[in-house]
Amino acid sequence: MEIPYAVKARPDTGLYNAKVGIWLFLASEVMLFGALFSSYILLRVNAEPGTWPLHLLNVTLGAVNTVVLIVSSVTVVFGWASLKMNKFSSYKVFQGITILCALTFLTIKSYEYRDKFNHYEVQLKNGKFADGHINRAKTTKDLFVFEKARVVADPSELMSPPEESKLAEMEFPMSEIKDRADGKGKEIENYGPWHSTYFAIYFVLTGLHALHVLGGALVIAVIWGPLAKVWKTDPERYTNRVEVTGLFWHFVDLVWIFLFPVLYLT
Repeated sequence: MEIPYAVKARPDTGLYNAKVGIWLFLASEVMLFGALFSSYILLRVNAEPGTWPLHLLNVTLGAVNTVVLIVSSVTVVFGWASLKMNKFSSYKVFQGITILCALTFLTIKSYEYRDKFNHYEVQLKNGKFADGHINRAKTTKDLFVFEKARVVADPSELMSPPEESKLAEMEFPMSEIKDRADGKGKEIENYGPWHSTYFAIYFVLTGLHALHVLGGALVIAVIWGPLAKVWKTDPERYTNRVEVTGLFWHFVDLVWIFLFPVLYLT
């Protein structure tokens, strides 16, 4: 039994089935990310003055990832256009670049995540706070060593990036670190999603987006590789599949274009 409108457009919508399906799916994705963006805005607007972290993310890496995704959007279009012009070899090149861009994006994002999980904050018994990146080669169970750290008296200063001149290797015996086993926090805590509301929403938004990038890249790679044989038997249907994945990829890129200024530049 042949499925109708798998290639040709439906008379009522003017679109083939897969295209109708992807637009409906993207509509649900808009609602999902729209709710998360709204949550971020409300949390930030209602935060007490001076308590919301600013400029703690690497803008350079975020900008590079933005360029990478924009380039991938261009190559997706070029790949689809190559199929429309019956240039399968050109499609393979352009779509291969798209997959490479996706892997580059995920690699950079994983580096950013690693940096946050390696960035720690401790409260000292003298009331001051220390934060920075730990030195795993020197840290022991009795001595906590920062590769680069700073010490501040006001915890609100932790919400802004330190000046390079303040950074230095520092070490603190565990006896100097305040015991926060009263349920108000751990003695030593990294900048993971549990650290603050800001990092919780940061990891949710960027993590969900990264999963979309990974999922989209896997589908594109399967069509580009194992399913490429469909081009020989049904080129029009194969082209439609590429177009549908391209629409999803454009949505993923568009979400990041909103995420970058909201999280990195404000």
